[in-house]
Amino acid sequence: MNIGILGGGQLARMLAIAGYPLGHRFIVFDPAEDVCAGDLCDHIHAAYDDHDALDRFAEQVDMITLDFENVPVETVRYLKQTRTVFPDDRALEVAQDRLTEKDYLSSLGIGCAPYRAIDDRDQLIEALTEFGYPAILKTRRMGYDGKGQAVIGEASGVDAAWDSLSGQPLILEQLIEFEREVSMIAARSPSGDVACYPLTENRHKNGILMTSFAPALGDDLLEDATRIILRLMDSLDYVGVLTVEFFVCQNKLIANEMAPRVHNSGHWSIDAGLCSQFENHLRAITDWPLGTTEMSGAAAMLNWIGVLPDPSSALSYKNAHWHNYGKKPRPGRKVGHVTLSADTPLGLQAEIAKFMLALSQQLQKSGANAFLNP
Repeated sequence: MNIGILGGGQLARMLAIAGYPLGHRFIVFDPAEDVCAGDLCDHIHAAYDDHDALDRFAEQVDMITLDFENVPVETVRYLKQTRTVFPDDRALEVAQDRLTEKDYLSSLGIGCAPYRAIDDRDQLIEALTEFGYPAILKTRRMGYDGKGQAVIGEASGVDAAWDSLSGQPLILEQLIEFEREVSMIAARSPSGDVACYPLTENRHKNGILMTSFAPALGDDLLEDATRIILRLMDSLDYVGVLTVEFFVCQNKLIANEMAPRVHNSGHWSIDAGLCSQFENHLRAITDWPLGTTEMSGAAAMLNWIGVLPDPSSALSYKNAHWHNYGKKPRPGRKVGHVTLSADTPLGLQAEIAKFMLALSQQLQKSGANAFLNP
């Protein structure tokens, strides 16, 4: 099958790598001239509102998916006139606006941190009076990896936060105390079959995911997360891989956000899953039988941010799997990752310690940024 992908980043690249053994071929559509999936796929370089280019794209594919959630909804609706697109515009509409997303999750009885829409400074002051400090002010649209948000720790920080983000629709969220962050990834087919991956524990730095561990501890949390994501997928009649990120507060799950796509916190599934999230996304959108979500052991994924170290040290380590996205180095940019594996979670911690010790000197020399104390 010829599959079109809206967006040509590393997620599109990983979808193509997973799809070629299945017999699929891929074309990416992305306004950026230099996209890392372009090394593996044909690339249509055009704006998302260029209907002539979208028509050429649709003519060359059997169906369409996407690699990030900020593709314009209007683009998806236009393409849906002639091709099947999974996930569809309904899921994108919910995920693209933080207020719409929180309202939708709340309507399904899924717990979220207290939040308020903010349209002017008076509303911000009123909401802060209600929530207290600290709180976090966010743009409703287009924020990711810590962008488009400002923590307000005390009253003296209101002006700086407002000045940095005002002029666009905003949302204020109460900054809740949590013990850890976890994510649930699941795939759903048009037939309604669902496959849920083990819960993953995530650690961030400056809003960017640095390290993911799977499986996360806590069977009761896995059951709760599974119920939540099934409720969400059923309500949206969702097709493809969906991710929900949670805060864990006193052993309860508080939903942070959803991502209608394959997700960074599931990259470990390439090397430590019997069927990766990328293969299962392709199986789901083509309505093939979903693969098992069982793991071959415990795994950790460590992102490389900004600069990619020399892989030679890592590749000499028997339990390490190296991934280079083919992207130009840039501060704050995800340029690759490494996956470590072990038989047990306890053994995994020992493997990580040995691995990071071996790489620490090289990391310092290269300037690569990784979560050095996972």
